[in-house]
Amino acid sequence: MMKQLQNTSHLFGANAPFIEELYENYLADPASVPEAWRTYFDNLQSQAGAAVRDVAHGPVIAAFEQMAKRGPVRTVVAAGGEDKLQVATLQLINAYRFLGNRWANLDPLKRTERPQIAELEPSYYGFTEADLSKSFNVGSFHGFSTEHASLREILEALRQTYCGSIGSEYMYISDIQQKRWIQSRLESVRGAPKFSVEMKKRILERTTAAETLERYLHTKYVGQKRFSLEGGESTIVAMDEIIRVGGGLGAQEVVIGMAHRGRLNVLVNTLGKSPKMLFSEFEGKAAADLSAGDVKYHMGFSSDVMTPGGPMHLTLAFNPSHLEIINPVVEGSVYARQVRRKDTEKSQVIPVLIHGDAAVAGQGVNQEMLNFSQTRGYGTGGTVHIVVNNQIGFTTSDPRDYRSSLYCTDIFKMVEAPIFHVNGDDPEAVAFVTALAVEFRQQFKKDVVVDIVCFRKLGHNEQDEPMVTQPLMYRKVQQHPGTRKLYADRLVAEGTLKSDEPDRMIQEYREHLDKGELLYNPVLSGHNRQFAVDWTPFLNQPYTDDADTAIPVQEIKRLSERLTAVPANFTLHSRVKKIIEDRAAMGRGELPLDWGMGENLAYASLLAQGYAVRISGEDVGRGTFFHRHAVLHDQKRERWDEGTFKPLEHIQDGQAGFQCFDSVLSEEAVLGFEYGYSTAEPNELVVWEAQFGDFVNGAQVVLDQFISSGESKWGRLCGLTIMLPHGYEGQGPEHSSARLERFMNNAAENNWQVCVPTTPSQIFHLLRRQMLRRVRKPLIIITPKSLLRHKEAISSMDELAAGRFQTVIPEVEKLDPKKVKRVVLCQGKIYYELLAHRRENKIKDTALVRIEQLYPFPAEAFAAAIAQFPNAKEVVWCQEEPRNQGAWYWLASRQHLVNVLGPKHKLLLVSRPAAASPAVGYYAKHNAQQKAVIENAFGPIQD
Repeated sequence: MMKQLQNTSHLFGANAPFIEELYENYLADPASVPEAWRTYFDNLQSQAGAAVRDVAHGPVIAAFEQMAKRGPVRTVVAAGGEDKLQVATLQLINAYRFLGNRWANLDPLKRTERPQIAELEPSYYGFTEADLSKSFNVGSFHGFSTEHASLREILEALRQTYCGSIGSEYMYISDIQQKRWIQSRLESVRGAPKFSVEMKKRILERTTAAETLERYLHTKYVGQKRFSLEGGESTIVAMDEIIRVGGGLGAQEVVIGMAHRGRLNVLVNTLGKSPKMLFSEFEGKAAADLSAGDVKYHMGFSSDVMTPGGPMHLTLAFNPSHLEIINPVVEGSVYARQVRRKDTEKSQVIPVLIHGDAAVAGQGVNQEMLNFSQTRGYGTGGTVHIVVNNQIGFTTSDPRDYRSSLYCTDIFKMVEAPIFHVNGDDPEAVAFVTALAVEFRQQFKKDVVVDIVCFRKLGHNEQDEPMVTQPLMYRKVQQHPGTRKLYADRLVAEGTLKSDEPDRMIQEYREHLDKGELLYNPVLSGHNRQFAVDWTPFLNQPYTDDADTAIPVQEIKRLSERLTAVPANFTLHSRVKKIIEDRAAMGRGELPLDWGMGENLAYASLLAQGYAVRISGEDVGRGTFFHRHAVLHDQKRERWDEGTFKPLEHIQDGQAGFQCFDSVLSEEAVLGFEYGYSTAEPNELVVWEAQFGDFVNGAQVVLDQFISSGESKWGRLCGLTIMLPHGYEGQGPEHSSARLERFMNNAAENNWQVCVPTTPSQIFHLLRRQMLRRVRKPLIIITPKSLLRHKEAISSMDELAAGRFQTVIPEVEKLDPKKVKRVVLCQGKIYYELLAHRRENKIKDTALVRIEQLYPFPAEAFAAAIAQFPNAKEVVWCQEEPRNQGAWYWLASRQHLVNVLGPKHKLLLVSRPAAASPAVGYYAKHNAQQKAVIENAFGPIQD
């Protein structure tokens, strides 16, 4: 019989998912599948040598794949009799689980006809009208009191569950437990749970609050932009459920990221921001003493509310108009909070991201973020994604140009996140799937999506006229009575409410808005959070370069011993072994310290003093240029998840935490993540290193919108450290320049620090200074590549034990000050090339001064360095970069050099010629340019 089945059945190949589903039914109950299939699966079990039925699907799937190679397939069963109809029944169930969402009633505007999908029709499987009354085994389908039901009952249950107001997508999930969990929740209630009267009133109250606030603002502040939520009011219902259900499941914090659509509504009706405060912003009054500030629909907020599980802290992150860029920032903030709480289960802090339909599909940062969502250094235990699906994107979008996928949420399938599409005009369905989503996240620690299919009543903003480009859609919108009214009428019709209650809800809410207050304000006043961070010590602190960063020699030796202690039987690579041995010698004072040792000692000393350290980037464990080796690898390890050792985790008992993660191949999302992390944790040194400095331009939005301007716009302090390898070594346009000019162009209001250290002691003191001062500013470090092992780029132990970071390093060799007629100013690697040229040519009339901190510009230290040479008439700024790049234009335009120099000084520039590309790609041309730069710096002195 089995051979006959294999030869005649057309269920293989394209229908492998169905066969796997059949196999899952067999595992749950062998009697639920036809005898032929049961015999076949029994044989497979026997071949796999299984002692129990719950075995891996590998052998079965492999068998299906082999069958698929035999040729074309169909979906109709060729076997006869009742077995044929039973298998067809299970196929039908499977089809609805896969495709039922295509027939779901999702669009409130009802603009499209239901597509023809043959697989959802019983006739496709050979059923006739006479078969509707026949009884069949329902397999794994939930919701029936017995194992059998008539085809009519099964079909009705399938359509109620999968083709009502909810369209589910989850069958692509490879984890059977997760699929079964979703099926049990959806199918047991047929996709329509029974809510209590109190819950229905709560849902209507939330919908009423959302709509009434928007209409109130529309009439009170005519024509002002607010990016209304009208048409998508069920979003507030979803947010209410996230907080209510999440709190009941043990969550104590929710961090929210969203763009401008509906933001004001979430601020007021979810976080409890005072309407009076919002009205003040509409009237143009500054809410805080900020140098720049931001528009009202970008502002963040935080509050504490009560949930069934206790108090919950809510945070809405500040966000620019770059839509989805806030998403990795939220993830980083959540991760930091989880680390602070030691929340290893990742159940106490939930990230919630609210997307627009066009943005979630169109913005690449989402792919980057999803790609790291389950990795060790970036996974937050799953995110609840809410898509406010206006079905339009920007006003002028033509559906043919909107996206290439069927749904805007298809990107989430890359991480096998379940997706629940839901009609926004059914607030109960929205509440149900949102609760389901939160439960799924807490249970499985995975991303989950609620796609609220709704519409946008007004234009992209309140000054926009959508009818100009969307006449068909907006004729439908104008005819729509509104989600609140539809739901209110439904509750009145079913007897839940009296006819006058909905209007009374509106009136009561408006009366409170007139007073500048909320009808139901959930905010807890005076709540003291156990894990709150105190930013007070860092607020309103004047900028200073001073910090006592020195540590005793004995402590340096002790830290060196710990950094070079490798476990017994741990086999290092021969090159790494030599590096560790040399570092041990450095710690004993037998060798001068190199860059890698200076950097690692900085981390070790901070960890010993109680400051946690986190380092991330594409190759930070080893270091792109083979210098860091913060993570050691056993050369005899046999598995990926073993055989690594981090010396910085073993500095001393009770030390602060150390994290070092090689990131996914991403700049934008990872840098956004680290920014979010650093804004949530001021007492941790957070370092992101680009693989090459040039690659940071892939994260330009994060730099511009958050790191450089977050403090002036939102008052958000951030101590993030960014390391950018930089230096012209003939490696071409994308491996030379960290685009220093861009950081200098954005330098203002002491918004960040831009430093170019040239010695191991400098990087040691600079990293320690970043934490030991009561100043939290982003730090941009233009780090070297060739200097990491340069014989001149070394430091003594005393320079670590007695020194501090020098913003300017004056001339270090003994020159006769009276004979010096030219001072060459430089930064970075080129100093050592200038020094070598001067020595080789025995030049005595030219001094070399290094500017180690470009911003904030150290005017006093610079003036002191110049004053050492009273007879010098020429001051040369020498840079490797082309004239139009690097620091020159910024230094010249801001008058930083001229303001210090006297009238006797002549300021000159030596650089590569202005260029469109950061560097040349031909090695010979590079050498010629570099040689010219060095020689011109020492050219004839003009009297």
